[in-house]
Amino acid sequence: MPPADASTDAGTNSAPRAGSSTEDTLDLRLTDELIALFGDDAPVTVPGPVGGGLLDTPADWGAVTTSAGVFQLVPVRIERDLPLISRWMNDPAVAAFWELAGPQDVTAAHLRTQLDGDGRSAPCLGVLGGVPMSYWEIYRADLDPLARHYPARPHDTGIHLLVGGVADRGRGLGTTLLRAVADLVLEKRPACARVVAEPDLRNTPSVSAFLAAGFRFSAELDLPDKRAAIMVRDRALRNLL
Repeated sequence: MPPADASTDAGTNSAPRAGSSTEDTLDLRLTDELIALFGDDAPVTVPGPVGGGLLDTPADWGAVTTSAGVFQLVPVRIERDLPLISRWMNDPAVAAFWELAGPQDVTAAHLRTQLDGDGRSAPCLGVLGGVPMSYWEIYRADLDPLARHYPARPHDTGIHLLVGGVADRGRGLGTTLLRAVADLVLEKRPACARVVAEPDLRNTPSVSAFLAAGFRFSAELDLPDKRAAIMVRDRALRNLL
């Protein structure tokens, strides 16, 4: 599990704490390298596997067409993506649940834990219409500490998401992408029967986004860092919800 909440709502990563600002604090400027890599709608070719055999290599999953545009998960490269992700983590609305605000070293340590691990979690940028606009973690929930707290099944796959830009929040984009990525997981990981998430119960917009994306509410859990809602998207119900 991440250090705090790791989900999004239908366009906002989290509900800010009382008194925090919801204005756009990102003032995002893409580096030349990011512009060169993501500057059009063409699928991105990514070198090397991230996630390995434990996750059936999200780097190879390719692009999908959504109602919002062409979307692709692109594995994080710290040397390229750290300034962008760290800036997102320092948005008060994000920091309220992820708790990764601070200098870039804080975000870098979080990313390196996954990138240097055994492949049970893959950090990715979400690229929509050629623009990196969200941060994702695709992880093996059945191999995660989360599995100690709920009745995990083999190959359960978890999703963590934050939508980076303030302009992308509050308009249903999170729901669209959650559904797309959950369906992508089920398509590319045939051994996976369920996609799961554990948003903070305080983050009611996030829980609502998962419900709108075809997840069902399974249970409330007291986790070490939060009280969470366990959300599940079942392969068997994929075409019904």
